[in-house]
Amino acid sequence: MPSLLSVNVGMPKDVAWQGGTVHTGVWKYPVRGPAMVRRLNIDGDGQGDTLGHGGEQRAVLVYQIQSYRHWQRHFGRDDLGYGQFGENLTVDGLTDDEVCIGDRYRIGEAEFEVTQPRVTCYRVGLRFGAPELPALLVSHRRPGFYMRVVHEGRIQAGDQIIRTATGPGALSVADTDALLYLPGRDPAKLRLALGIPALSPGWQGSFRELLTAADGSGDVAGSAATGPAWMGFRALRVAEVVPESATVASIRLASPDGTPLPTARAGQYLTLRIPGVTEPAPVRSYSLSRVPDADGYRISVKGEPHGTVSGYLTARLRPGAILDVAAPRGDFVLAEGTGPVLLISAGIGLTPVLSMLHELAARRSDREVWWIHGARGPQEHPLAAEARTLLASLPHTHEQVFYSAATAEQRRRAHAADGRLTRDKLIALSVPADATAYVCGPASFMADMQHALTAAGVDPSRIHTELFGALPSINPGLTAQSSGPPHLPVGPSGTGPLVTFARSGISTPFPDSSRSVLELAEACDVPARWSCRTGVCHTCTTPLLSGDITYSPAPLDPPPDGEALICCARPGTDIVLDM
Repeated sequence: MPSLLSVNVGMPKDVAWQGGTVHTGVWKYPVRGPAMVRRLNIDGDGQGDTLGHGGEQRAVLVYQIQSYRHWQRHFGRDDLGYGQFGENLTVDGLTDDEVCIGDRYRIGEAEFEVTQPRVTCYRVGLRFGAPELPALLVSHRRPGFYMRVVHEGRIQAGDQIIRTATGPGALSVADTDALLYLPGRDPAKLRLALGIPALSPGWQGSFRELLTAADGSGDVAGSAATGPAWMGFRALRVAEVVPESATVASIRLASPDGTPLPTARAGQYLTLRIPGVTEPAPVRSYSLSRVPDADGYRISVKGEPHGTVSGYLTARLRPGAILDVAAPRGDFVLAEGTGPVLLISAGIGLTPVLSMLHELAARRSDREVWWIHGARGPQEHPLAAEARTLLASLPHTHEQVFYSAATAEQRRRAHAADGRLTRDKLIALSVPADATAYVCGPASFMADMQHALTAAGVDPSRIHTELFGALPSINPGLTAQSSGPPHLPVGPSGTGPLVTFARSGISTPFPDSSRSVLELAEACDVPARWSCRTGVCHTCTTPLLSGDITYSPAPLDPPPDGEALICCARPGTDIVLDM
C-alpha cells in the first residue's frame, strides 16, 4: 500500500541567482511528528510566487521516492534528501503514470484530490543545482502533482495512503502533463481532460486554447495558428503619404510591382525596418489603420518629439521610397459575432480600432457599435472625419469623444465632452454588459478601461487590449527588477549576429557570454516573459520577425513558424524579435 515517507515545509526566502534575487519557497525540509493540513497550506509552509504556486488548487505538492531513485541514477548523486524537489509530501507509490486527475486519497485525518501536474518552473532546477531539470521532469514523464485539500486534518510520516475515489476519464498525471508540454497532442484526450471537474482552471484554460487551435478555429492571419504571410522582411514601396494632422501622417504601402499583397486583418500591425535613418537600420511596429485592400496596407504614424524614426516617417518620407516590411501579425482583431462592439482608444491608439471600424462598415454590419475616444483637442484628433463617416454608414452606432485640453467652442463643434476619458466617465456611459471591447492606448489608460469595463459588467474574457510598447514582463519570483528603459548591454560589444528588439528599439551584437537571447534581453532591461527557462512552458514564445536561430537545449515542443522560444534560443544570423 502507498505510504507517506515525509512531510516537508518551508517559508519563502530570498536567494541570490544570476546577479539578481529570487523570492522562493522551493526549499522544503522534513517535519517531525504530525503536521496540520489546511485548505491552502500545511502549517509552516508558504510559496514565494502565488501566481504559479499555492492556492486552493495547488495546496500540496507530491513527489515519489521512485522518481528520487530515477534522478539519483540519472545525475549520479547520493545526496538527495526529502523535499529536494520542492514537494510537500514525499511518498512511496502514487507514480505519475498511475495517479489520475480527480483521484482522491486519504492520508491520516486529511483527504485530498489530484488537480494538475507540477508547474514547470526554473526554481526546482535552482534548488536541485541543475537548470535543465524542468525540461527533464517533462521529457522523463516524472513531473509530480498537486492536490487540493478536501478535508483538513493532521498527517505524519508513516501514514498509509488510501484511495477513496477514482477520477473520471482515467487520465494520468503523466498523460495530462504530456498534453500540455509535448508534441503530438490527441484532440480526443484534450476533450477528455476538459470533462474532468477536478482539473484546475488554469490547465482547463490552456487545454481550451490548444483544442481551439487543433480544431482549426484559430485562423487569424499572422497569428501563431497560421504563421506569418511571409518570412522575414520584404521590400514594399511607399505609394502615398497623407498628412492627417500637424503630427500624424498616413502611409500607404504597396508591392513594388503592383501585385496584390497577402490578406491581413484589421487591427493587426506591420513591423518596418527603415534604412538610411541610423545604423543599424531601426525597426518599429505600427498598426494598420484601415482594412487592407487592393491599394495595399495603410499605417498612420504620430511624430513624437525627438523621435528619429517617427519624425522621418511623418515629415521626410516621400512616395517611391522602399521600406523593409515584415508580414502583418497580431491577434488584436475583430472577432465574429452579433453582439455590441466597443471600440475604445486614446491618442494615436485609435489606429487599430479605426481599422476595425472600417471592417464593420465594409461588412455593412448591423451590430451595435460604440466609438469612444479621448484626445487633447481637435488638433490632436487625426482621422476624426473618417471615423464619423464610417459611423454614419452603420445603422446602430454611438459616438463619445472626450477632449482634455480644448476650448468650449472646440468641444461644441466636435460634440466632445470635457476632460480625460477616465474609469468613472466610461462607467457613466452605461455601455452594454454583453459587449466585446477592443481597447488601445497608453498602458495606464488600458488598465483603467479594463477596470471600468469589468465594473460595468463586461466579461473580462471579452476585453481585448493592444500595446505597442514592450509587453509587461513575466519574471516569476524575481525581486527588485529594473524599471528603467531598455538600453544597450553594459560592457564590451559582442561579436555575434545582430539582435534587434523591435518594440524596445534596441539593436546589439549577441555577446559571447550570453547563453540565450533571453539573457541578452535581461542584460538590456528589455521586458521579457519566461518561467521554465528550458524550452518547455512556452511562456517566452516571441514572434521572430526575421533571421534564423538555433536552440540549446532543443525545446520539447518546437514553436510555430515565425515564433521563437527565447529562453533557449541563440541567433544563427542577424535576427529581429517583436519584444
